[in-house]
Amino acid sequence: MKIAIGSDHAGYDLKSFLMKKFSSISFIDVGAFSSESVDYPDFAHKAISKYNAGQCEKVILICGSGNGIQMTANKYQNIRCALCWDKEIAELARSHNDVNVVALPARFISNETATEIINAFINTDFEGGRHQRRVDKINHVQ
Repeated sequence: MKIAIGSDHAGYDLKSFLMKKFSSISFIDVGAFSSESVDYPDFAHKAISKYNAGQCEKVILICGSGNGIQMTANKYQNIRCALCWDKEIAELARSHNDVNVVALPARFISNETATEIINAFINTDFEGGRHQRRVDKINHVQ
């Protein structure tokens, strides 16, 4: 599996931890590459561009609260990004919403919780069925 991963300065340490923890995954690291202050939208755009180019199957985004980077990702038509703070939210986001991007709040979760979230994000299948009908309505603008 190939995953694009990006963070701002607040998510840098968690991003580095996850890349080591999940060493069997092929990551495309779009930055940030230090804890020096940067703007989170830049890294969301870079990671989503890798997904849209077909260079990866999923995306992990990390910033301090997870909110800003999630909002940026969700501006893209084909992206369903969920802000996840525990594994149950990640499981439901995958199984019911078929999310292809997960956002993590680095300042509010532990490395252990982040590991559980990423395991759920990677290993939970979309249930389809009634959930597919709902997912199909997400991008339907009237």
